[in-house]
Amino acid sequence: MNISVIVILAIAIAITLGYKTKLNTGFFAIVFAYLIGCFLLDMKASEVVKSWPISIFFVIFAVSLFYNFALINGTLEKLAMYLLYACRHFPSMLPFIIYLAATFVASLGAGFFTVLAFFAPLTLLLCRKTGMSKLIGAVAVNYGALGGANFMTSASGIVFRSLIDDAGYHAQSFQYVATIFIVSFILPLLVIALLITLTGKGQRITSSTFQVEKPEPFERKQKINLALIFAMLMVVLIFPVLHLFNSDSVFITFINSRIDVGLVAIVFAVIALFLKLGDEKKAIALVPWNTLIMICGVGMLIQVAIKAGTIDMLAGWVGSSLPNAIVPYALALIGGMMSFFSSTLGVVCPALFPVIPSIAEASGVSAIILFTVTVIGAQATAISPFSSGGSLILGSCTSEEERNAMFPELLFKAVPLCVFFALLSVTVMTLIF
Repeated sequence: MNISVIVILAIAIAITLGYKTKLNTGFFAIVFAYLIGCFLLDMKASEVVKSWPISIFFVIFAVSLFYNFALINGTLEKLAMYLLYACRHFPSMLPFIIYLAATFVASLGAGFFTVLAFFAPLTLLLCRKTGMSKLIGAVAVNYGALGGANFMTSASGIVFRSLIDDAGYHAQSFQYVATIFIVSFILPLLVIALLITLTGKGQRITSSTFQVEKPEPFERKQKINLALIFAMLMVVLIFPVLHLFNSDSVFITFINSRIDVGLVAIVFAVIALFLKLGDEKKAIALVPWNTLIMICGVGMLIQVAIKAGTIDMLAGWVGSSLPNAIVPYALALIGGMMSFFSSTLGVVCPALFPVIPSIAEASGVSAIILFTVTVIGAQATAISPFSSGGSLILGSCTSEEERNAMFPELLFKAVPLCVFFALLSVTVMTLIF
């Protein structure tokens, strides 16, 4: 059997085992990386160990560590409640308010899982109180958590940028991730608007039913934590943006080349520790270790796939066997099918992003389109009951009856609609770029 076929089967089996056993896919990927690398590709054990993506691991660890202080002391939770309270006089805009609130909090670094875990129960509660469609609420909160996490300095955005750097687009990675964020921010607004038109026609949410109590004022620690978050955002964002507009400046170029999101986050985490904004042990415990193992474990197997020539083979097939106009749609659908049962961040992007440079070269399609449509396609099915977003939403239901009612809504209404709009966005992007 061809070694590339074995590697593809290993990736598929690792994902399937992770889904079926509910164990971390990364562990299975590491086992396959070891067996295939050492016993079929004649790699040294040290080579396999070195394939662990240390840069991605460090960035996710550092950023999540810093933002965990805001979770521990309640800063992000209170900020979310203030956002909802500020919009209490616009009840008919509740779906968009939920979406924007989830997006904003996720963009501050809380990450997809954290935001959805907090906002999903709150959203379903608001649906029960106001009569708003639970399907609309689920789509709004899921897309908000996804889109905000795609921001350049938030959890998913940082992973995307690291993967794009590793794919050989270091100079363009900030611009590419910014494009991913912009598309993933605008797209949900269209989906939510259509859902309101289709399912919420004649449904009015009044101010009397939309009641959000005024949160307590921010405490001293929370105010300091907010200041630190915005200070870090400024440090990390300002120089890449300045460099985009003034790349000839030697000073800006020098500083921009020395700004590393992970190292900056560690600096701010140490400041947070000195200011006693949260317990060190709790902050470390809240680091998403499962996600780290999943991303890095799959990353090891992908490195073995590169060594075996599998990535080049897949890229050649997609680039040569499909018409160029079809390639972006194919990547979006492949990402969507993979994400239907697995994680966009932990499985889909680490598996597909390394293929994109070769596909772009073979097909002539811009890499910025291919990176973006892969994410958009994958995140379109994240609301599937079998994927991360849908499972968290179902887990937030308060009764078995509510859960049974939500399951087909997510599977047969939300997923097809989100996929349709994802493919529509692919069409728009191919016309723009």
